[in-house]
Amino acid sequence: MYSFIARQPILDLNQNVVAYELLFREGENNCCPDIDPDQATSNILSNNHLTLGVENITNDLPAYINFHSNTLINDFPSFLDPSKVVIEILEDVSASDALLLACKQLSEKGYQLALDDYDFDPKWQRFFPYISILKIDVLAYSMLEISRFVRSLNHTKITLLAEKVETAQQFEQTKLLGFSLFQGYFFARPEMLKQKKVTSAKQKILALIGHANDEQLDFDTMGNIFSSDPGLTYKLLRFINNPCYGRSQEITSLKHALIYIGDVELKKFIALLALADLNQDKPSEIIRLSLIRAKFCEDISLFQKNQENPPKAFLTGLLSSIDGILDQTLITLLDILPVHTDIKQALITNDNYLAHYLNLAKNIEMGHWQASDLLIEQLALSHEQCFITHTQAITWADEMLQE
Repeated sequence: MYSFIARQPILDLNQNVVAYELLFREGENNCCPDIDPDQATSNILSNNHLTLGVENITNDLPAYINFHSNTLINDFPSFLDPSKVVIEILEDVSASDALLLACKQLSEKGYQLALDDYDFDPKWQRFFPYISILKIDVLAYSMLEISRFVRSLNHTKITLLAEKVETAQQFEQTKLLGFSLFQGYFFARPEMLKQKKVTSAKQKILALIGHANDEQLDFDTMGNIFSSDPGLTYKLLRFINNPCYGRSQEITSLKHALIYIGDVELKKFIALLALADLNQDKPSEIIRLSLIRAKFCEDISLFQKNQENPPKAFLTGLLSSIDGILDQTLITLLDILPVHTDIKQALITNDNYLAHYLNLAKNIEMGHWQASDLLIEQLALSHEQCFITHTQAITWADEMLQE
């Protein structure tokens, strides 16, 4: 049995990713009618943890994992390493004496407990001695309501985590209120308060990304782009100066460098280093997300009967967050990018085969399993193919960023 896993980043005050919340799907149809939901969740988590290891899914960062009341009362989390997980108590469970005792015991064993979607209900206050983190949905309450609650906490040692932070303004407001952890898509959204110019240097990088979409690379044209930017040329030569290339070649020209590195490695260079240059003052998670989508879309395209230039699918995923990286609209950016019309159609109108690959990637990363199932059926894929492909895409993206 294969089960999808979505991971949603949790960031600190400096917008560094410090943990991931893991979301597991509950069975092939997102439900298991013949068994208890707690048992289903336990089985899915157990299967995934024992086959993959939580640390492999989160790149060795802590994993926030949701638990229902029965799994907590029955001490199910105890087989997980306390240093690698944060136990999330779901907001719809009963605040019973049995759950309180379970929380006390887990806390004594060294586990951190987080109360998900905290609703300010006084019934949870007796749990506070054992709670390390309170997660508050910033879209569900006004900032005034949240401020009043934060002041009522006095000097407790509870860490505040703001959920569904979608704008830079919300991020700044919650920081001022004392929140130190954040979850949401604020790091991937265009900042609409101001329009940033796309500088000539960034235009060159965008042009390189566009040319990387070509099935046959035009080394003369790409060489001209590199030749107009010493910084890009330096990075290219540094990329080539790698033990895996043997360091046996003396590069005599930019065209020689591009041919020597080869199509595959050149596209990797453009994806990792050039896009990272566009990412100044942005959390690295947006690059990671783009790389996961790119690799997933590319590999999913290989399962299709009518394969057509898999790099198109790769570039579609790679550019899916470019608006957030450059604080511009997609339409503005795609107007200056020499990318194929299929890619533009997928990103803007969301209605072609490349859009299906990208939407599947997005639904999996957000834990929208029912929508994922519809796309899996539409693309004639198996759940096993999608599970393996998405897991490999996460691993690949993490490895690329480490390199």
